[in-house]
Amino acid sequence: MTVEQLTEEVLSWPSEARALLADRLAESLDPIEDDHLRQVWAAEAKRRRDEVRTGRVKTVPGDEAMARVRASLASRRGA
Repeated sequence: MTVEQLTEEVLSWPSEARALLADRLAESLDPIEDDHLRQVWAAEAKRRRDEVRTGRVKTVPGDEAMARVRASLASRRGA
């Protein structure tokens, strides 16, 4: 099975199963690399937080954000 085939299969799974797989894959990464990734994501989270706090970025309600993601994914599958 190719990575593309596996990805297509996994994307058809329920979100809870995909989240569990993502968590297990993240845990399998090299600890040194994992620490670096945590630092990068922490910096990104702080940057995004600051953008919201200063008003440079406006938040979107969760339901609306998910609807946008679903519409984007649906349009990609149709392409």
